[in-house]
Amino acid sequence: MPEKSTPYDGIKGQLILRDHLAADRTILANERTFLAYIRTALTLFVAGLSFIHFEIVTKMVSSPLADRTIGLGLMLLGSITFFLGLYRYNRMKALIREIKQRELAEGITYED
Repeated sequence: MPEKSTPYDGIKGQLILRDHLAADRTILANERTFLAYIRTALTLFVAGLSFIHFEIVTKMVSSPLADRTIGLGLMLLGSITFFLGLYRYNRMKALIREIKQRELAEGITYED
């Protein structure tokens, strides 16, 4: 089976510290994105709890179920956001790990 070509084929063994640091920045960006998902999920969840607890909409409309519906909807959306963020974080983490292992197997080294 022919080996897949990569953009780094012409410079194998010539990667410098800057390239190594770029990979580390990618890992940190992945973690930062996951934290943003958690922050958004918590905000949606707490907003849903406040709708249920304080009965905000009931004072504006005649439907007593409006607060619970909106609150449960926001809480469900917050939960979905959290699990979506967790899934995307783990998927990207596995992809980064696979790329690093492939580089190690191919003997790509980083020069200082």
